[in-house]
Amino acid sequence: MGKPTGFLEYERQPMRSRSPEVRINDFYEIYARGDEHVLKEQGARCMDCGIPFCQSEPGCPIDNLIPEWNDLVYHGQWREAYERLAKTNNFPEFTGRICPAPCEDACVLGITEPPVTIKSIECTIIDKAFEEGWVTPTPPESRTGKTVAVVGSGPAGLAAADQLNKAGHTVTVFERDDRIGGLLMYGVPNMKLDKTIVQRRVNLLEAEGVIFKPNSNVGEDIPAQQLIDEFDAVLLACGALKPRDLELPGRELEGVQFAMPYLTAATKSLLNSNFADGQYTNAEGKDVIVIGGGDTGTDCIGTALRHNCNSLLNITRREREPDERDDKHPWPGPTGTFFIDYGHAEAAARFERDPREYGILPKAFVDDGNGKVKAMRVSTLKWSTDPKTGRKVSEEVEDSERDLPAQLVLLAIGFTGHDTPKLVQQFGVTETKWSTVDAPYANYRTNVDKVFAAGDMRRGASLIVWAIAEGRGAARAIDQQLMGHSDLPAPDMADDQLLSSAG
Repeated sequence: MGKPTGFLEYERQPMRSRSPEVRINDFYEIYARGDEHVLKEQGARCMDCGIPFCQSEPGCPIDNLIPEWNDLVYHGQWREAYERLAKTNNFPEFTGRICPAPCEDACVLGITEPPVTIKSIECTIIDKAFEEGWVTPTPPESRTGKTVAVVGSGPAGLAAADQLNKAGHTVTVFERDDRIGGLLMYGVPNMKLDKTIVQRRVNLLEAEGVIFKPNSNVGEDIPAQQLIDEFDAVLLACGALKPRDLELPGRELEGVQFAMPYLTAATKSLLNSNFADGQYTNAEGKDVIVIGGGDTGTDCIGTALRHNCNSLLNITRREREPDERDDKHPWPGPTGTFFIDYGHAEAAARFERDPREYGILPKAFVDDGNGKVKAMRVSTLKWSTDPKTGRKVSEEVEDSERDLPAQLVLLAIGFTGHDTPKLVQQFGVTETKWSTVDAPYANYRTNVDKVFAAGDMRRGASLIVWAIAEGRGAARAIDQQLMGHSDLPAPDMADDQLLSSAG
C-alpha cells in the first residue's frame, strides 16, 4: 500500500474513452490513453484492506496480484508492475479492455465508495510495457519432446498454448477461422478490441514457438483421430457458440439473425476490405432491434450505429436493474446494478435517448409481404414479487400489444453450449446436460485418454478472465500427465459448477 490515505484524498477516475459523438464515426478503439499521473493517484486509492477480495475467486479468477501492482504504479515503478502482472495473466492487454472487471465489484473500497479503477491501471501497465519494449519473445530454453494439439484459438486455447509452450512442449493450435484469436478476433468488435493488438500477441506466441494452423476445422476437414494419433495430448477449447434461439412466428424471415454471425461478418469485412466487399449485413438506413441486454447485445448496438442505422432499440424481458446493490447481489459478487456501457452511451449520443426498453415481451416477427421482417410484435410485461415465494414474476399487460418497426432484428440472448457436434462426436467425449464437454475442474480430463477440455466448451459461456483461468489450469493438468509433475502456475479455485450467462 503506497499511500494510507489515498482512498480518502482521490476520487475514482474511470477509464478514459473518446467522445461517443466522435467514435461512432469509425471502428477505431473507443479507449483513450490514461494520464500516468492520474493513474498513480488511482493506484494510491488501493487500501491496505487485509484480505484483498479483488484477487480472490469472487474477484479475479486468475489470482492477479492486484494490490501489488497498484502500489508499484503509485510509486512509478511501471516495469516492476508489468512483471507482477505477467506472473498471473497471459493477456492483460485483452482483459484490460474487454473483461467486465469482477475484481472491481469485489474491491473492499467499493463497499462504501466507488472501487479502485483496477481495469484501467492493468490496461495501461501492459500498453506501456509493449511501448517500452519490455514484452519480448521468450522461447523455452529446451524442448521436452512432447507434443500437444490445442483445438480453438480463443483466450482459453491461447492461454493453454502459451503455458504449455513455456513448459517446453511443442504446441500446435488449430483454428477453423482464417485468422487466429477466436472470439478475440471475430466475436468482439474492433472498436472494443483492436485486432492489431490481438495479432501482436499471436505474433509474439509464434516467435516463442507456438505453431498456428488457421483454416483447420477439426471434425470437418481434419479427423479427430488424426490428432489423437499424432499428438501426446489434445485440448478442446472450442468455446460455446451455439446461440439461444427465439422460436416465434416469423422467425424464418430475412433480417432476423443471430448476433454472433452478424458481428463476425462485420469484423471480417472490416479487416479484409474496410467493408468494400459487402460481405456483411449492413444496418445503414434500417430500424434495428437488438434483443438481449448483455455484452454481445451492446456490441451489436455499437456496430449498427457505426453502419448508420435509422433507429435502434435494445429490448429485454427483464426489469431495469437497481441503481444500488440489493440483498440479492451481496458484496463481493457482481453488483447487479444499472450501468451505461459504451454502446448505450453511443446510442444516446446519436438518438438522444438510452436505447434500452425493459419489460418487453417479443411475440412475433412481422412479414413485409416479401419474406423480409418489417416489424417486431411485442407486448409489455408487468413485474411483481410473489408474496409466497419472494420470487419475481411477470404478467402481460392487457392491450399492450404493438408493432415496433424493424428491418433488422439481432438475437443476442445467450448461448447454449458448443457448436461443434461433429468434433465432439468424433472424439467420443461425453457431454453434460448443458451441452458442454464433461471434464472435471482441476484435471480437465475427458472420458477419452489424452483428450482434455477447457474454457467455455467445458464451463459454459462465461468471461474472458475465466477462459484464461481455464486455459492455465488445463495446461498444468496436461503438463502433469505428460511429465509426471508440473511447475506451471495455475489458479487455485474451487469449481462453482455454474454456467454463467453471456448475451
